[in-house]
Amino acid sequence: MIDSFIIAFSTYSRIPMPKADWNEKSMKYAMSFFPMVGIVIAVIELFIWWTAMNIQTYNMITAFFLMLAPIAVTGGIHLDGLFDTEDALHSYGDREKKLSILKDPHIGAFAVIYGVMYILGGYSLATEMDIEALLSVCFGFVISRELSGLSVVCFPKAKKDGMVSSFSESADSKVKNVLLAELAVTVICMFSVFIYGKIELVYPAVTLAAAAVSFFRYRYRIVPEFGGTTGDLCGYFLCNCEFLILFANILIIKILEMRVFP
Repeated sequence: MIDSFIIAFSTYSRIPMPKADWNEKSMKYAMSFFPMVGIVIAVIELFIWWTAMNIQTYNMITAFFLMLAPIAVTGGIHLDGLFDTEDALHSYGDREKKLSILKDPHIGAFAVIYGVMYILGGYSLATEMDIEALLSVCFGFVISRELSGLSVVCFPKAKKDGMVSSFSESADSKVKNVLLAELAVTVICMFSVFIYGKIELVYPAVTLAAAAVSFFRYRYRIVPEFGGTTGDLCGYFLCNCEFLILFANILIIKILEMRVFP
């Protein structure tokens, strides 16, 4: 299990890890530890907020570091999937052409356009953050990875080779059950924190709703276009899921402000 933990963090983060034995047994449960990368990101985000509040940093600077943290921890691996998938989707070609674009290491115009929109949009939303929304978004980092892990284990695969296929072939039904259990625990903890803290429950509610919308769009709109999922598509989903969670929480902030100050 230790090797599985190391493999998950070595693959999906830039956090230095010792060497692990990459065999079928160790890869079997690696996806179960994927959500823990989200926990690390969440802790760093909360630390950034706590530091900013203590030194009274301007909100725009705080927003920059809040956007930087997930990219720094993951090394941008999921952004790479977002960029490649946007290029493929906007090629409007057949399935084989889209899959070939995913393999192409070069970046296209649509990757740049949508990548810049994603980063600037996320940064702009982050400038409106408050602690209630941040707590909700932090749980979103974990939920997005639990759903992404489920897609790796459960969804059909577009290719027989690649990282997703390797993890999926090694995993079994126990991994699916572990990820579902982790998702249930995360949701319970999220609502418990807000109930205990006497914070508006609309924050965790919209986080869960945004994650669900992203997941079902991914499963029934994006995956069929490619004949299955791939590593790039998983990254595309994760980025879009986290963006929609952020957007939903900032929208709630503005709605609540309007209610308090008509």
